[in-house]
Amino acid sequence: MANRSRKPTPKASKQNKPHAGMVKRVVKKPQKKLKRGSWLSSMLAMSTTGCAYAILFSSASLIMAFAWISVLFIFNPDQVSWLNKILPAWAQIPLGNHERPQTLKQIQLDLSKKNQIFGETLPLHQNAEDSLLLPVFQQRPNCQSDCEELVELRVYERSEELEFKSQSESYYYLVAQLPVTGPDESFIISPSFDGTSEPQDISIPLPLTEVQRFEGGTPLLGVWFNLRGQRQQGTDAFVADVGAAIAYGQVVYYNPERTNLLQMLSWTSPNGQLPKWQQVTGDSTKELVVDQTIGLEPHLQVYQVKPLKLFLKPIQLEAITLQSSAFKDSAYQNALSIARSGLWTPAFEWLKFIKKQRKGVLPEAAQAQMDLIRLHSQLTKTQAQKNWASPSQEVLANLIDGRWEKALQVFEASPHNVQEIVTLLKADEKRLWNRTAAALRVNPNRREVQAWFALILAVQQGEGHANSWLKAQPKITKDNLAYIQDLLARLNNEGAKSQIFSTHPSQIVGTVQPITQVTNTEWLQPNSPVDLKLTDNQVWYQIEVSAFHNGKSWLNFPFENLNPPKTDAAKFFWKTLGITSDPEIQVVVWLPNGEQQITIAAIKAVQLQGKVLRLLAAGPKIPENQNDVLQPKPLALTNAALEWVQPFPITLQQLHQQNPQGVKVILSSVWQSLQQSDEVPGGAIPSFEQMQEKLGDWPVQVIDLTNNAQPEIILTISAGAIASLNQPTSEIQGKNTEQRRDRTIIFSDRNEVIYNDFTGNDLQKLSAIAKLSGVQSLALLVENAHNYSLRRWSEKNQRFE
Repeated sequence: MANRSRKPTPKASKQNKPHAGMVKRVVKKPQKKLKRGSWLSSMLAMSTTGCAYAILFSSASLIMAFAWISVLFIFNPDQVSWLNKILPAWAQIPLGNHERPQTLKQIQLDLSKKNQIFGETLPLHQNAEDSLLLPVFQQRPNCQSDCEELVELRVYERSEELEFKSQSESYYYLVAQLPVTGPDESFIISPSFDGTSEPQDISIPLPLTEVQRFEGGTPLLGVWFNLRGQRQQGTDAFVADVGAAIAYGQVVYYNPERTNLLQMLSWTSPNGQLPKWQQVTGDSTKELVVDQTIGLEPHLQVYQVKPLKLFLKPIQLEAITLQSSAFKDSAYQNALSIARSGLWTPAFEWLKFIKKQRKGVLPEAAQAQMDLIRLHSQLTKTQAQKNWASPSQEVLANLIDGRWEKALQVFEASPHNVQEIVTLLKADEKRLWNRTAAALRVNPNRREVQAWFALILAVQQGEGHANSWLKAQPKITKDNLAYIQDLLARLNNEGAKSQIFSTHPSQIVGTVQPITQVTNTEWLQPNSPVDLKLTDNQVWYQIEVSAFHNGKSWLNFPFENLNPPKTDAAKFFWKTLGITSDPEIQVVVWLPNGEQQITIAAIKAVQLQGKVLRLLAAGPKIPENQNDVLQPKPLALTNAALEWVQPFPITLQQLHQQNPQGVKVILSSVWQSLQQSDEVPGGAIPSFEQMQEKLGDWPVQVIDLTNNAQPEIILTISAGAIASLNQPTSEIQGKNTEQRRDRTIIFSDRNEVIYNDFTGNDLQKLSAIAKLSGVQSLALLVENAHNYSLRRWSEKNQRFE
């Protein structure tokens, strides 16, 4: 059947509008079928539009992020430090003025590269990890004890950046530094504390070795630290039996508001006490108290925290002083005057009366002065109320506290007390004199004070001066005059007289030789003519004096300027040598095993022949050294003559670690000295390594002998050590290596030889190092062929003389 095609129905047009009565025909239009390519195009169009929006929004976010990073980079670059993880080295972001934070291990490593030592950290807040103080130390050269010297304080704060906070170890920023230099030696050994101290020509800073945090009620919100060190009295080395060490240091304050460290104060304490914060005045803020008491003499420095109009240093420590009166009142000024003289308790009692008159109200500065005086009075009262075994100490404690009558009761109790108290008054260096003079200015007619003033005057200037002063007092009564003159008469007993006429303790050093025969006419005695006789078990000793102190300075053999008077020559020597009240002298003998044996002899007579000064002493027999030239000669010295100084030894190997260049020069000089004395063969000097292998274990001592604040190096070589240089140890065992003496070489801080026993004179030997009384520099006690000599460094001639 043929296919028939259907024509499409024509569209309605205006010409073909349906007319009335005609039935409307609804025709359903077929859906237009899209092609496959057209569908994909539509989908792509929609996708492109979405991506455009996404890109637009992403770009806006990136722009905002970069804008925020830019703001942080400008104002706080530390906040964007995390970007450094993904940036190359050339594009690293600089972190403003801060270094990159470090861990404590990294800080310690950096310090070690600078030859500095990481100290023990101290917390600055309750949470110890938030911020801390790091003390930085440095090794002191040529040192045996307390060798780590504080050179810097640092404050670190923990980093709060996410990059570092998320790490297993804490990272810290350095926020504050304070270089540290110890106080000068001239400040530590102040003449105001030690009347015997001589002025220092060279002032050097002393090391600070410890850092401590003040605990318990310190003022303000910050943290207070005490930097401290200590110095042995008498020398900067270890000294046997020289008493307590002097403590010194600095007070440092950490201000958390300014994030800085402030050095507030340098302090010193002769008795070794550390500063402490305590309530002294009525103020709620505590004061810092530094105890500078010496013996029974109280001396307290009290510092108050005062505001300052400085941004970086808003506070200071201000001392409470008695130099000027806090307000104009004659009674108040008189009370301050006697307080300044040391009469703390009478001054405090007077001030209490003045305060009561003013209805319990004093100006703030006056109240602070009164509180300072009260603090001293508490100490002197406590001392005066003690039970003292020594009459002189009991009198001193009572006089310091102003208990004049009680002190007189001790004086009057016995002749023995008089003798002891005379010694006390004679040694007084104005502290008791000033107290009595101040008390007399306030009340010139008080009998007990007049009595003590007359006694001091009689002991120090003679009884005639005392009587003249007494008679010149306008209001003294006959009874009071008779009472005081009776006290002066007690000074005329023999024991008291000997104390009065003696001007200084005996300080004598010499060589001892036993003798069997004594001719009276050859010796000067203070009570001649008296036969020189021995008691049972005594022998005569002749002492050839090497050096002695005449009360002003040390004199050494030969004695060219001793010009005794033709009459009373014995009294001249007794006074010049200081043996009136101290006739005892020690005789020291070295036994074959090296031990010392000491016996006490009594000086009986004196002899001067030409330039040689000799003493005659009687005492127990000492062991004989059988004329062994290798044994040290018997030594004679009085108790107050000197103090032995024994620096702690280290090996040359240890010294090389501290001063490698110096040790190389020293070993070369030592080997040359050994060659010159034929101890080792001549020829070329071995290499440093060879000498170090042989000499590295030899002991050396390091101490300042030239008083220039730089240590010298002392090398003492035993006979066995010298023998081992030429023979193996196995060959010298059993041989008597003691047939030769020890030898000593001393090198200056410039590694130059300044003392040498290798001089061809086998009989010269350095016996000891000593501190002489009243002398700043140390001395060498050298044994010579016939005697001993004391040698001190001459700055002018650059040698020991």
